[in-house]
Amino acid sequence: MRENFLVFISRWFFNTLILWVLTIIFGTVSGTSDMGSFFLAGFIFSLANSILKPIITILSLPAILVTLGLFTLVVNGLIVWLSISLTPGLAISFWNAVVAGAALSLINYLISTDSASNSREGLL
Repeated sequence: MRENFLVFISRWFFNTLILWVLTIIFGTVSGTSDMGSFFLAGFIFSLANSILKPIITILSLPAILVTLGLFTLVVNGLIVWLSISLTPGLAISFWNAVVAGAALSLINYLISTDSASNSREGLL
């Protein structure tokens, strides 16, 4: 249980950093937003990614199968757009969120495979 919590906290901080960079590149940041806004966006994204994304993925499974998996980009973009839209002071268009979601998924994949390979090396 403690390991799951530590993984969630580390992903929250990584997602906050990545969302900060991607929102500056693709989105709009108002003058009143500070780093706390990005931590809130990262927290909302981490919660939505762990709770809502599996549900949305199951519901959109026919579209994912028809598009040979490309619809997962739209699902990732929806999660990014939702988390940025719920955060005060931050804004992003839906299609920019799809691009940001693709980048965020790629970075999270690279981080998770790196940490998985490091944990396997510790077992050997």
